[in-house]
Amino acid sequence: MQKESDCIFGLRPVIEAIKAGRQIDRLLVKQGLQGPLYHELMIEVRKNGIAYQIVPVERIELVTRKNHQGVLAWISLIEYQHIGNLLPMIFEKGDDPLIVVLDGVSDVRNFGAIVRTAECLGAHAVLVPEKGSARITADAVKTSAGALNSFPVCREKSIVKSVEFLKESGLKVISATEKSGIDASKAQLTGPAVLILGSEEKGISRELLALTDYEVKIPMTGSIGSLNVSVAAGILIYEIARQRSS
Repeated sequence: MQKESDCIFGLRPVIEAIKAGRQIDRLLVKQGLQGPLYHELMIEVRKNGIAYQIVPVERIELVTRKNHQGVLAWISLIEYQHIGNLLPMIFEKGDDPLIVVLDGVSDVRNFGAIVRTAECLGAHAVLVPEKGSARITADAVKTSAGALNSFPVCREKSIVKSVEFLKESGLKVISATEKSGIDASKAQLTGPAVLILGSEEKGISRELLALTDYEVKIPMTGSIGSLNVSVAAGILIYEIARQRSS
């Protein structure tokens, strides 16, 4: 659970943080909150496209019982980027983009490990949805070995629309699923690409699978049928890097 030391609370402090341009990673607002400052907060939230949750006061008080005034926010430890701004810069450098998409990967250590691998093996960005993905905590930054301080992370409202945009921009969409009949080493993984990895519990959503050009799997001979998502990411990103360098 995120701690009180990681967040800010109170209507005026949160409003001023937003006005100062700080990126809000997560925002909780007490159910039934009203008043002039609440309405000022909501104006700033909508103007800046900040996702928020309406929750019972008990949810906020699990984190702090100080004078929170019904508002609790976590400031992002990194500056998120937008994939629509980033992609043209990758093409302008003459690179074949490799964007790693994480669908529902919520464990912060897995997330940090994937970002570290992506940075080390030449991927260009990790793309996550606003809701249902791991939050950038100190643990995530530590697990990434500092890669999160410099490696681009794009957080988008609709991950499906983002993948549609990438596909329309000429990137082929590769999904990692054990249900595939094609080993990753035998698939053609060169060229501009999106690599999608799902959570270990739910896998990749049907909407994203419908956009997929290639479904690939990692061949395994052991009795355990699946890999930790960060390990799977490392194997697949390496395979893409290997094919690109061949």
